[in-house]
Amino acid sequence: MNRGSSAKRAANVAATGDAITLLGQYVRASHDTAPAPAAAPRKAAVPAAAPIGRASLGVDVEELDNDPSEILGAASQNNEPGIDVPAALFRAYDVRGIVGEGLDEAFAKVLGRAVGSLIIEQDGTRVAVACDTRLSSPALTDALIAGIVAAGCDVLDIGQAPTPLLYFALQTHPAQGGVMVTGSHNPPDYNGFKIVIGDRVLDGERLQALRQRIVDGAFRSGKGRVERVRLDDDYIDAVTREVQLTRPLRIVIDGGNGAAGQLALATFEALGCEVLPLFCEPDGNFPNHHPDPNQPDNLQSLMLEVQAQQADLGIAFDGDGDRLGVVDENGAIVWPDQVLMLLAADVLGRHPGVDILYDVKSSRHLASFILSHGGRPIMWQSGHSRMRAKMLETGALLGGEFSGHLFIKERWYGFDDATYAAVRIVEILALESRRASEMFGELPSSPATPEYQLMLEEGRSHEIMRALDAHKVFDNARLVELDGLRVEFANGWGLIRPSNTIPSLTFRFEADDEDSLDQI
Repeated sequence: MNRGSSAKRAANVAATGDAITLLGQYVRASHDTAPAPAAAPRKAAVPAAAPIGRASLGVDVEELDNDPSEILGAASQNNEPGIDVPAALFRAYDVRGIVGEGLDEAFAKVLGRAVGSLIIEQDGTRVAVACDTRLSSPALTDALIAGIVAAGCDVLDIGQAPTPLLYFALQTHPAQGGVMVTGSHNPPDYNGFKIVIGDRVLDGERLQALRQRIVDGAFRSGKGRVERVRLDDDYIDAVTREVQLTRPLRIVIDGGNGAAGQLALATFEALGCEVLPLFCEPDGNFPNHHPDPNQPDNLQSLMLEVQAQQADLGIAFDGDGDRLGVVDENGAIVWPDQVLMLLAADVLGRHPGVDILYDVKSSRHLASFILSHGGRPIMWQSGHSRMRAKMLETGALLGGEFSGHLFIKERWYGFDDATYAAVRIVEILALESRRASEMFGELPSSPATPEYQLMLEEGRSHEIMRALDAHKVFDNARLVELDGLRVEFANGWGLIRPSNTIPSLTFRFEADDEDSLDQI
């Protein structure tokens, strides 16, 4: 399968970025664009960073537990002087920014106070909290928990864990909300907060309402309790109850020094696989490569290791374990839209007629493939919170994004869980006599690019998109404006959309052949 990684095509995309920037300059005075951050140089794995110790958290459980009258039920309304927090931190899907530039421990504490107050006002009692391996995460988590309990809300503290383990806790433990402290796949100086209230990830207007609560000082007061738990064994037990492999496989797991590596290793070992770890030690410096499996450069070590170890498959995770990368036994990248096809065929074999979701960055082959297997394809907006909300709205059993978020409701909970998605891929492969390259090679494909990014100053991406919208003229093409601008021609398509996680424009292209791809 050709995914178009030539220098010529990269130059074409760079030229496209220049043209779009000039368009923005025509409409409004522009600023110099910032270069894309360089990937961290690869080197040998370093010793594991210490997990968050219980003593490192600034909340004294014994003190909080002394007086039952001071727990959640005693919380009271308390309007305090408002705090002006940077609007730029409240993005489309989560709260995110550069540590020290408005995002610090003081901000984390007031955010926790706001979340705890919101939970109480909705008759909740407890918030689950976890964090990734970033160097800034322990202190931010400490402050966040202090804020939540100051609102009179209890905390279920999971410690250092991947985001899906937090989601798992919300499904299996009595908690009405959750906060994951994570910078996801962003550079090491970033961090952020993914916030869940009930069964919804806060995004858009609901995040803005949370910011307004902070600005207004609309907080509750009280003293909550903190309960600390480890859920790794519970998670592994739940997975192994659902999945039993017909034969063991040899798998390389690249944890990217993020939060998912250790749990993924233990899960696949429990399934009977021979697991070969690569960069699975937690280290917030990310010394080996950037934890973003959607970028080919970050998969190079995994590709080589899979071939060197003669493994059946390679699996890579992002920094907080909700996004997946896959490499076949030959070291070739299997892109998430093809992984989604494989999972769709499996799910539709048991549940014909159900909805399958995919995002605007995914292959045009997905719709016809899903239809041919008896499903109903639905294209939707990119973004984990938007996709998860659409899963709930439609009752879909499966959804996926080209970024590597995969949502499996059949036999699981429907949240984006890269470890569980990898387990389901391995389950399918174990049933086959064919190798991974043969299995994926039978799926429809055509020349396509990875996802390209053009880094810009904060706010410029949306400005340029508005300029493009005002001047767009595409003859003999169908325009899909569900999320950004996807232009579909007879022989392929191209997409430009503003990223909602970092200040950039993203591009992707697919066509019937290489010449058409270069033209588009």
